[in-house]
Amino acid sequence: MTAFVAEVPLRWTDQDAYRHVNHARIVTLVEEARVALAFTAAGREGLAGFSSGLLVAGLHVEYKRQLPWRPEPLRCAITVRELRAASFVLDYALHDGPGADDPVAVTAWTRMALYDLEAGRVRRLTVDERDFLERHRGDVS
Repeated sequence: MTAFVAEVPLRWTDQDAYRHVNHARIVTLVEEARVALAFTAAGREGLAGFSSGLLVAGLHVEYKRQLPWRPEPLRCAITVRELRAASFVLDYALHDGPGADDPVAVTAWTRMALYDLEAGRVRRLTVDERDFLERHRGDVS
């Protein structure tokens, strides 16, 4: 299985007074990569369920190095683990640059829960959603 890779752009306003990308902005960059996977890539395959009800149930972020602002996008590799009936975990490796060989600056994970907004409750993954996520199972790189 292969990681899903998204390029996430940095904005001038992402840096803080210490001239590195601020923690809150890191979480936003991870979110943008997740949207590229769950909404854009899944949507291209006709899977609209993620975009109609996907909640972050948990978040963990670890910093390996500071990320200075630069005009080039960052590479964010995402893999799936703990695929369950109604939830899964996404692991992220945010690289210090756009290349696979650029060092990983941030690792993170989010526990995701599928949610039926109309029913007001958690829902199960469909077979097609599970198949989509299975393609990205494995070690993040």
